[in-house]
Amino acid sequence: MSSNGSAATAGRIEKVATTPDWYAPYRISQAVRAGGFVYVSGQAGFDEDGRTVGGGFLEQGRQAFRNVGRVLEAAGLTFADVVKVGIFVRDMAANLPHVITLRGEFLAEPYPADTLVEVVSLAQPDWQIEVEVVALDRSAA
Repeated sequence: MSSNGSAATAGRIEKVATTPDWYAPYRISQAVRAGGFVYVSGQAGFDEDGRTVGGGFLEQGRQAFRNVGRVLEAAGLTFADVVKVGIFVRDMAANLPHVITLRGEFLAEPYPADTLVEVVSLAQPDWQIEVEVVALDRSAA
């Protein structure tokens, strides 16, 4: 079930999802709209069939950001509404330049606040990057 553009009532939490919703079996919302913001759960480099994309870190990162974009679109938002990004990577030393490239491809001035963290593992052993965002829901104002 997708949610598009409706202003959230004060104190209400509304699920946002794309179709298919790969997160439902895990009891995770792809995103929730609450308090004037949309909180997008971490998205990794998997395609619409749930398979991890090939091509290495940069291609996984592009797919993760595209997945974030799909969830934002389901909420009636775009990357221009993003105010905070969290990026989780498996190998910071090797991939920091790629993260900077990805930021330039998907984000623009004023760049959102960002947290970049190296992790030991992600939910799937072949995932190299996961991206989460918080976006301003301008329709709630």
